[in-house]
Amino acid sequence: VQLQASGGGLVQAGESLRLSCAASGGTFSNYGMGWFRRAPGNERHVVATISSSGSGTYYIDSVKGRFTISRDNAKNTVYLQMNSLKPEDTAVYYCAAGTPWRFWGQGTQVTVSS
Repeated sequence: VQLQASGGGLVQAGESLRLSCAASGGTFSNYGMGWFRRAPGNERHVVATISSSGSGTYYIDSVKGRFTISRDNAKNTVYLQMNSLKPEDTAVYYCAAGTPWRFWGQGTQVTVSS
């Protein structure tokens, strides 16, 4: 499975971004999907996950109520809608597929200025 993440950019605090991750080369609907991030000087960690059917989601506490993960199995794409962005959300964001996380995208930079 190949994953291509996109949608990052530079925004001001309080603004929104939507990340997309397009999958190819496998049966997308078989895989749980996740978004991870790595902030400067920190390790990569999970931000949100979604089950293969889309019926189950998980968020870390710091993004609950601001971020929404969703998927469109017909388009082989998973999304991360990020609202009310904060400077501490600045990181490289990665999408991953499969549990355990076997497949990874290349990352997209999100920078939030104060």
